[in-house]
Formats: sequence, C-alpha cells, structure tokens
Amino acid sequence: MTEVTLSAGVVEYEDTGGDGPVVVLLHGVAMNGSLWRHVVAGLHSDFRCVVPTLPLGGHRRPMRPDADLTVLGVAHLVAEFLDELDLHDVTLVMSDWGGAQALVSEGRDRRIGRLVITSCEAFDNFPPGLPGRSLHAAARAPGGLRLAFALLKLKPMRRLPVTWGWMSRRPVPHDVMDDWFRPLWTSASIRRDLRAYVLGVPPRDELLAWAEALRTFDRPALVVWAAEDRVMPPAHGRRLADLLPEGELVEIADSYTLIPEDQPQRLTEAIRTFVPLP
Repeated sequence: MTEVTLSAGVVEYEDTGGDGPVVVLLHGVAMNGSLWRHVVAGLHSDFRCVVPTLPLGGHRRPMRPDADLTVLGVAHLVAEFLDELDLHDVTLVMSDWGGAQALVSEGRDRRIGRLVITSCEAFDNFPPGLPGRSLHAAARAPGGLRLAFALLKLKPMRRLPVTWGWMSRRPVPHDVMDDWFRPLWTSASIRRDLRAYVLGVPPRDELLAWAEALRTFDRPALVVWAAEDRVMPPAHGRRLADLLPEGELVEIADSYTLIPEDQPQRLTEAIRTFVPLP
C-alpha cells in the first residue's frame, strides 16, 4: 500500500503501476480496496489499476476531526486524489458507493475520460435499501455503530438481509470481511468517520440533481448492474444508462450488489471490452 496526504487526512491506496490506461476503482461503505482484488488480478497486465481505500469505515488511518466526510465531502476527496496523483483520462469505476456522480454535477470531472457505474447508490437511494437504512439507524443511536459492528464478529450475522446477506449472493470470505471490519472494531475515530459519512446525506433534490447532471457527461460511459440486485434497484441501472449521452448498459445475472465479489470475471471482461488499449 502507498499513501497520499489529502485535505481530510492520509488516504492509502494500491497502484499496480505500468503504462497502460489508468483505471481507478472505488469501493463502498465498511469495505476497503480489497473488494477489487479479483478484478485487479484480471486487469493489471494491461491496465494501471489505482485503488484507494476511502474513509468509509474500512480505512485504517482516521481522518482529521474537522474533515468533511459527508457524501459530497468524500466525493471531493476523490477529485482531490486524482489531482494529487496527477492522473489523466481516468476510467473511474464505482461499486456500491455512488457519491462520485456528484463530480459531474460540480464540473470536477475533467480528469475522467470514461465512467463505469456498477450497482451502487443512485437517484434518492441514499442510504440504500434495507442494509443502508439499518446502518443509518445505528449511526443515529449513541454507541449504535460500535454495537452493530460488534455483532458482525458473529459470522452468522453477516448473512442477514439487514447486514451483508443482500449485498452478495456468495458469502464474502470471512478473512476479507474481518479485514474490512477490523478498523471499526478497534478505533472510535474510525467509527466517528463512518458516522459522519452515514449521517451526511444531502437532501433528496440535490441527490436527484446529481443524477440529472449525468446528461452532461459527454464521454463514454458504461453501466454494469446486477440483474437480481435487492439493494440497488435494477431499474436504476437502466435509468442511468438512458441519462448518459454515450451510456451503455450491461446487466449481469447471478449477482447482487457486489459484482466484484459475485461475478468478477464478467465485470473484468466488461471493463476490458469498454476501455481500449493503445
């Protein structure tokens, strides 16, 4: 892992290096960059894969106490990350977390050459579905996040619909999930960061404006959605593809939200087909 100091704090990231097209892969809440381990394995021979661990609960380095970790604040960090690494013509890939859509609305997408949106928050589906609403309720209660994630030390709890059971059809390996959750088990500061994010959702009209702004994204865009998603409605994937002027839609069967876990090979193939090699 490499690290970069941004305005909110230190962000760790993986960079496979090389001269191939740059693909930046973004994960969701209470995860880290290892969500993309299978996809990176399938891309890194021809692409430079850059995978930051965003301050969404799976990060190991707490952010500054005054950091803006709202949904929009984290989106701004993504733009700052691209600037700090001086990355150009990036293929930006989102999974589960949809906040980066705000970069288009705010005109901070100049470094993005192509956009890949896989099953994620969109329109007013913030917090998303039953797991998102459960997490939001825990964040509002004193000590709620500590209790919620302590319960996830019990492995059967991880497959409930209110936790991770509707996030992936196939159980994520427990060692991977342990790595995702450990910062939340051990650090009050990390729980503070996650709470700031979960409670930092903008009003519904602003969320809808982010989606509407995708009509202005005049570069290639690919929407890859899980056909059986129970958290991110499949209709949202079709709507996003229709909004994007150069949008294409690929629906992937036998998968829930976390396509990088359920169908990494098919997702890798979709990205390879979408991003031209020199």
